[in-house]
Amino acid sequence: MKGRTIFKGKARGEVLMTSEDISFYGGCDPETGVIVEKGHELEGKSVSGKVLAFPTGKGSTVGSYVLYALSKAGKAPLAIINESTDPVVAVGCIISEIPAVDKVDIKKLKTGQKVEVDAAEGVISIVS
Repeated sequence: MKGRTIFKGKARGEVLMTSEDISFYGGCDPETGVIVEKGHELEGKSVSGKVLAFPTGKGSTVGSYVLYALSKAGKAPLAIINESTDPVVAVGCIISEIPAVDKVDIKKLKTGQKVEVDAAEGVISIVS
């Protein structure tokens, strides 16, 4: 799959996919990486060490700093894949150096799949 580079870098890992937008501020615990938003499809699941795929971000601009806090705590996603990256997620990826790509049909991805992300080229390859 080919998308648009938001922040360069490479990652390989397991996909954690949701069809719901994510608010990092208030929706994700910055110390554990666990989604805590009540009723969210990923509630109780950790983004830590995953290739996180979701449509777009939502909520407060503080979400950028939650991504940064996740990175500093060693609990950040390995990479982020969006249909459309909003400015909050883009800034969070840049300051946290999380590889990120958007303009991707995330419906082609499934939780548990192994993928390789080359964000500099905007390429996502399904490994298994």
